[in-house]
Amino acid sequence: MGKKITSKVAWVGKTDWELKTFHGHELSTLRGSSYNSYLIRDKKTVLVDTVWQPYDKEFISRLKEETDLNKIDFIIINHSEIDHSGALPELLREIPGTPVYCTAKGEAIMRGHYHEDWNFVNVKTGDTLPIGDSTLTFIEAPMLHWPDTMFTYMSGENILFSNDGFGQHFATESLFNDLSDPAEIFYEAEKYYTNILNPFSPMVSRKLKEILSLGLQIDMIAPSHGVIWKENPGQIIEKYAEWCEAYKENRITIVYDSMWNSTRLMAEALADGIYSADKDVKVKIMHAALEDKNDILTEIFRSKAVLLGSPTVNNGYTYALGGLLEMIRGLKFKNKKAAAFGSFGWSGEGASLISDSLAASGFEIVSGPLKAKWVPDAAAIDECRAYGAAFAEAVK
Repeated sequence: MGKKITSKVAWVGKTDWELKTFHGHELSTLRGSSYNSYLIRDKKTVLVDTVWQPYDKEFISRLKEETDLNKIDFIIINHSEIDHSGALPELLREIPGTPVYCTAKGEAIMRGHYHEDWNFVNVKTGDTLPIGDSTLTFIEAPMLHWPDTMFTYMSGENILFSNDGFGQHFATESLFNDLSDPAEIFYEAEKYYTNILNPFSPMVSRKLKEILSLGLQIDMIAPSHGVIWKENPGQIIEKYAEWCEAYKENRITIVYDSMWNSTRLMAEALADGIYSADKDVKVKIMHAALEDKNDILTEIFRSKAVLLGSPTVNNGYTYALGGLLEMIRGLKFKNKKAAAFGSFGWSGEGASLISDSLAASGFEIVSGPLKAKWVPDAAAIDECRAYGAAFAEAVK
């Protein structure tokens, strides 16, 4: 059965406790997730989004427990990705002809996904749908994080159905933010922003300003993943306003991979040197091959500067660093400083190639790459400490 949100709105989604990776294993979801679908009952009955395709039949079965499907007047698809629209084919086999409200790009994408000629109704920012005592207002939000995305605002209840905006991959039975661990929620929200929305930060900034300019009273934010922001929903808007403006804290993150511990010894000596020069900065060391890649990227997002290191392998760097550097390139971090380091045996190109990749990804390179041959001896460790101290001074 659904869960009551207000007297007119029920949650009819799916909580996925088993989900550990998403987007084709590109994103870790270690706390699970949810696919939030909402049923509005006013003079008209409206379904906002569906669930991920593997759960379509389960979704329809539970939805039938909540309402007679033939009483659904309108379906709103805020975003066509299959974790939101995936149950639509199964639903429209039950209630064919039901109008599907979406953006024009949403229609194009769903036609490409499902190859069906459904009763699409295209909407744009400012369009409204009266449903009785309440009115639904549509707000296009392109590239948050697909070109078709939109938000839907419900007057009266003052709910913003924000789709992927303000969401988190977080499974909970308690549904609302005030009934869940705030530290866990905010970490997952930041991880979600880093790994999904950060490339589109300029669009996020513009959309936030647009929403605020509309003067909407927002009593609740209901995203498509994770908790519903019921208590002080403005707090997540404030976080987004920070995160979208080249966010950084007083942190330095050191990320490395190592074959025989030589690069690890360098990383630890660098951290020692940084701390000796600046005891106020937070320093974190992460092993690229052992730590979760999305957690590493979240730490980079938080940091004002990063040091990336790898031994030279086959005239390059390790597989773990290669994958991470490609993800860093795609996430378009702004206003961050960096340098590279690494051990080598004979050729030694790895650290220089890391430095080149970071520069190409928009990082300001503070100094040339630090290299140590074979296993660093006492003199090489001292050089790493000095390099770390100089790096800390340079990024103050």
